[in-house]
Amino acid sequence: MPSRSLLFLALSTFALAVQADAPAAPETAEAAAAKAGVSIDDVRTFTAVYNLVKQAYVDDVGDKRLMEAAIKGLLSGLDPHSEYLDPRQLSDLTEGTSGAYDGLGLEVLTIDGVLRVVSPIDDTPAERGGIKPGDIITRIDGKAVSSENVNESVELLRGNPGSSVVLTVVHEGESVPVDITLKREKIKVASVRVRWLEPGYAYLRVTQFQEDSGGELKRKLAKLRGKDASSLRGVVLDLRSNPGGLLTSAVEISDAFLDSGVIVTTRGRLNDTDLSFSATPGDLTDGAPLVILVDRGTASAAEIVAGALKDNHRGLILGQKTFGKGSVQTVLPLEDGHAVKLTTARYYTPADISIQATGITPDIELRDLKLAVRDAAPSLITSERDLPNHLKGENEKTEAVAANTEAPPLDDYALNEAVHVLKAMALRKSEPAVPVPAKG
Repeated sequence: MPSRSLLFLALSTFALAVQADAPAAPETAEAAAAKAGVSIDDVRTFTAVYNLVKQAYVDDVGDKRLMEAAIKGLLSGLDPHSEYLDPRQLSDLTEGTSGAYDGLGLEVLTIDGVLRVVSPIDDTPAERGGIKPGDIITRIDGKAVSSENVNESVELLRGNPGSSVVLTVVHEGESVPVDITLKREKIKVASVRVRWLEPGYAYLRVTQFQEDSGGELKRKLAKLRGKDASSLRGVVLDLRSNPGGLLTSAVEISDAFLDSGVIVTTRGRLNDTDLSFSATPGDLTDGAPLVILVDRGTASAAEIVAGALKDNHRGLILGQKTFGKGSVQTVLPLEDGHAVKLTTARYYTPADISIQATGITPDIELRDLKLAVRDAAPSLITSERDLPNHLKGENEKTEAVAANTEAPPLDDYALNEAVHVLKAMALRKSEPAVPVPAKG
């Protein structure tokens, strides 16, 4: 049969090509296949199954569809991040790194036919609709997600802005699915947000690592600080629910807080995958105390940043153990606009630790809690100053002014704790050194 002959020829040619030290003398296809680790029996089994599907499957299946399915199966059997990309999927991947696309704002992962949420992106339909890291999407518009259609299901998350979609979701720790109706939007993700928490304490939120995330962080932090560069007493770097992105952007943002030291190394089977990235002089925050917030949705490139700052003793990690994606994917283009996204290396933190499947353990672990307003009537008397005819204090007026300018309570438990820790770090840094008496 022509299809069998072509397939056998392709496999035999591949087997011959991978033998760098093969002798010049001709050899049989069986010997070449054996050298490549594939026996001729394996090749026969594959072609036999291929032909059985062609001949006996309930519907007529074209050679092109079968070959694409074989390629997808080859890659999906390696790990959850290696995959065969058609032109549309390749375009979607490129759009994701640029920060603009049509959809819901979800980072998802397909594992054994299950569609699991890595994280929702800030201020997108998914985040506003209550989607959380670890959620499992079981149905999309009533259609069940299965191992047979999981890739097509991912495509259904995209769509024209304004169109609606119903996701059936099982929240992590729950057993009963819920339906969540979301409306697709033009997702334009500003990957960096910056503001003052209160005077002297800055908040930097990085939602994902896009092409210009490093430059965006530098520009926005410089604008926040303005002319008074000495006003910065501490920084909270929020990497919660950050699904990752470009390795180069993660390196650039890590470098923004470091003067020296290794940021990350990568190691793979090929020589050009063995890389090491180091910091350059110049800390944008001038060594201000740093607290890094992480959670179970902190993944990939975000873990590179957390690991670099932790191992270089530049900041304190606060929150929950991270996702644990410690591998590097490379997009390898093919003909006709197709490509292969292939896992080519593992990355290692400056302490030479691989966090693949283990994640980064915070220095201070926090439970997943929320702050709530206490349901109680306000007290009319909260201090001595509220008592009738109280003795006037010498500094009473000053204290009243300070009370009016105090920052409002934070409704974010983890961020609230981060501010407390940051203030303690800033206080310790500002304390004068106590001289140690010399021994006589």
